[in-house]
Amino acid sequence: MRYSILQLARQALGRHRGWGPAWRDASPRDGYDIVIVGGGGHGLAAAYYLAKVHGITNVALVERGWIGGGNAGRNTTIIRSNYALPGNEPFYEWSMKLWEGLEQDLNYNAMVSQRGVLNLFHSDPQRDAYARRGNAMRLHGVDCDLLDADAVRKMAPFLDFDNARFPIQGGLLQARGGTARHDAVNWGYARAASALGVDIIQNCEVTGFVRDNAGAVTGVETSRGTIRAGKVGLAVAGMTSHVAAKAGLRLPIESHVLQAFVSEGLKPLIPGVITFGAGHFYISQSDKGGLVFGGDIDGYNSYAQRGNLPVVEDVCEGGMALMPMIGRVRMLRSWGGVMDMSMDGSPIIDRTPIDGLYLNAGWCYGGFKATPASGWCFAHLLANDAPHETATAYRLDRFRTGHMIDEKGAGAQANLH
Repeated sequence: MRYSILQLARQALGRHRGWGPAWRDASPRDGYDIVIVGGGGHGLAAAYYLAKVHGITNVALVERGWIGGGNAGRNTTIIRSNYALPGNEPFYEWSMKLWEGLEQDLNYNAMVSQRGVLNLFHSDPQRDAYARRGNAMRLHGVDCDLLDADAVRKMAPFLDFDNARFPIQGGLLQARGGTARHDAVNWGYARAASALGVDIIQNCEVTGFVRDNAGAVTGVETSRGTIRAGKVGLAVAGMTSHVAAKAGLRLPIESHVLQAFVSEGLKPLIPGVITFGAGHFYISQSDKGGLVFGGDIDGYNSYAQRGNLPVVEDVCEGGMALMPMIGRVRMLRSWGGVMDMSMDGSPIIDRTPIDGLYLNAGWCYGGFKATPASGWCFAHLLANDAPHETATAYRLDRFRTGHMIDEKGAGAQANLH
């Protein structure tokens, strides 16, 4: 629904009491053509593109909590397509292009801000590695610029260039990268999918799978009853191993906590997204003025949405090494999202060995930025039983056949947060 300026003013003066629900809070029906498990950005985007692109509207999306209550509201909002390997770069660039038209497509303000992503380097070998990454990006038609120290200083004069343990020598800039509002992305997809006929069912936890005599999945058992389905797609991020185990499926992923932090509000300071090349630290500034930053995953498996103090210390040390003035800023809050970490640092969008069950998982540090393309490609897989052309490398069996997409070495560093 579009609102006039007068209607918006009335809502503001009326303390926003007149807004209607953005999407239908549906109750489960007996059966659907497709059931998607997981109400995060990937599941919602897949439901939307199933309806819009493929004309499949007899779709249910089931979420054990509420829309926006999982990882979707627990990340650092960064979008970019500065990957190096052929299996990843075309996919993330497709996602970047979808981000650029997302607000017009959904008619929803997702606060997409292409303020730039700058990956700093601090040594000659790291410069060479970033030059190779930039060349790989250009081969796929993706924008980037390799900057020297003077160019970086013009962009961010507040960084410690000369007195740091790791002096800044330059950086790799993707000007089209930036940030988007994480929960608004979910709300926009939810509203658009619901308007096309998708049932969004909240507070509906999957407790098991319905199987036929041949072992194929034909539905899900939930806390709100049995729901039959022609196909079932899993998009549950850090809970993937837990949910897949209910179908007897063991996957090559682990769940870890990734912490993030936000400071008190400050005047405009950080021009875009900046990453520290000598450790895992990345930072941007929200529209409310808070510095949003994070670093490494916690080093042990966990399903808890909270982290530990050693990682907090490590992240803050990275921030202090990059920009010592951050030590005077008060931290407002922190949170944790549960990451499904694959063995090679790249995702999985594929059919499973169980007929009727499809998988979207293993996103590691790349989940939020992949949201549009992940939904697009998962919808294509569910609709056609074949991978989308940009996701052909994301096979589940690549760990058995040796066709890994090894971004893992870079994934532990700031340029793949």
